Amino acid sequence: MNKSYEKQYRDYEAHCKQIVKRTSQNILKETPLEQKRRIARLEKEYTDWFSYYLPHYAKVPCAKYHKKMAKYMIENDEFYLINRIFRGGAKSVHANVGIPLFLYLAKQDLGFMLLIGENDIKAKKLLSDIQAELSKNKLIERDYGNRFNFGTWADGEFTTVDDVHFFALGIGQSPRGIRDLDKRPDYISVDDVDNKKRKKNPKLVRELFEYLKEDVWGTFGMGKKRYIHSNNRFSKNTVVHMMSEHFENVIKKYKEAKLKVVHAIIVAKAVLANGESSWPEAYPIEHWKKERINKGEISFLREYQDEPIEVGTVFKNEWISWKQMEHISKYDALIVYGDLSYKDKGDFKALLLIGKIGREFHVIKAFVRRSSRANAAHWLYDLYEDMKLDKIHWIRYKIEGLFNQDEFVHDFDIEGDARGYYIPVSADKKPKINKEERIESMSPFFERGNVHFNIKEQDTPDFVELVNQILGFEKSSGMNDDGPDCLQSGMSELNNKHANSNFVKTVSRKEMIGRNKNRF
Repeated sequence: MNKSYEKQYRDYEAHCKQIVKRTSQNILKETPLEQKRRIARLEKEYTDWFSYYLPHYAKVPCAKYHKKMAKYMIENDEFYLINRIFRGGAKSVHANVGIPLFLYLAKQDLGFMLLIGENDIKAKKLLSDIQAELSKNKLIERDYGNRFNFGTWADGEFTTVDDVHFFALGIGQSPRGIRDLDKRPDYISVDDVDNKKRKKNPKLVRELFEYLKEDVWGTFGMGKKRYIHSNNRFSKNTVVHMMSEHFENVIKKYKEAKLKVVHAIIVAKAVLANGESSWPEAYPIEHWKKERINKGEISFLREYQDEPIEVGTVFKNEWISWKQMEHISKYDALIVYGDLSYKDKGDFKALLLIGKIGREFHVIKAFVRRSSRANAAHWLYDLYEDMKLDKIHWIRYKIEGLFNQDEFVHDFDIEGDARGYYIPVSADKKPKINKEERIESMSPFFERGNVHFNIKEQDTPDFVELVNQILGFEKSSGMNDDGPDCLQSGMSELNNKHANSNFVKTVSRKEMIGRNKNRF
């Protein structure tokens, strides 16, 4: 036995034992008529069928997007589908096991399945999952009989008793040889073929795209064509992104030609726009809140939100500077600037304490959170007290907003009522140019090393979030940019000559005399 497959064999045997155990427990005592009626009922709905026959996978109910992908593939003889579903979203088990088994057993509508994996070993592992069901699943055996005939996943192919063929290839392996068989593939599943190493080489990504579009699609015959491509889109330099762009173009041209559209892209994000989990039965929203913190915003968006953020497209990682901050009294000018969303949920609230000393801008304190305005006000008053900002007379407090700004001021006044004093927060009502252009305009300050972050705050969630948003900023990326927008506005206030004239420090007569010893 090839040593590279020894672990896979052990895993396969263990998996088979689990299948036998789980499916033996659920066998019902019923008459032949009851069995027939139950099968007919289950075969009416894919997700019901999946939950019954594959209990070792179906530990919770299927998500809506699982039903959608199954509907496309089951109801159409010709269909090309891309599943851009978040990592852990069970796209593979449905595309590679559930749907083809349903087509084969329930609909008798599968003749030849071709599985394409990232490499030969992974492709055969995918094939082993479906072989295990056909050879060891007692529920399937009871209702559909023992369908496995000969061959083995370890050799990359096997056949059923009714001559349905299953074949596995790693990407790059030529599929042309399988055309010599009496059947051609009518169901092709491409599973997780992108990786982070390949994304660094656009030429390799292009070659993979052409391989799938020409070599793999070329194995289809004149009959049924079902193509399903499953991958989360963690980068734009991936074949799933390139294939998605191709699909969008094809869909447009089909519509222009008044042809029936047979292409679709399913995008399933872990967290929906309304802040709820897209698969709450498997992942409650609390799980995603923890993952967002643990992974960091950029990684979370890449792996779970279908937002392929590329770090360093505008702001480079080497431009992020951490240093010891000056004493608060040493700064030439200080500002607390706020960019507070009008929504209490979804968007970030950002409040930054920024100091200017000479040519340098220091980000001293930060509040960058998905939170309420009331919490932002509470944070600001705590900051005011903790840092004794009442002693600093050249600091300003501004919040961006052109409309409904009184609502923000009201939130800060309520906090002031509770504390017995009021921070003089004012609205920044100046009209501003395009936000993305404004944010990009501060990149030269970073490149010249004029922007520094408080090293004592380096590991705090607020500073981590702020830096992630800065590094991930890219025009039209869809990533949250409230932090960098707030920073740019605050720096602009500090850097503006007119604004700086309002930041002049008031000093005592004694200090003035001390600065000029020859003064009479």
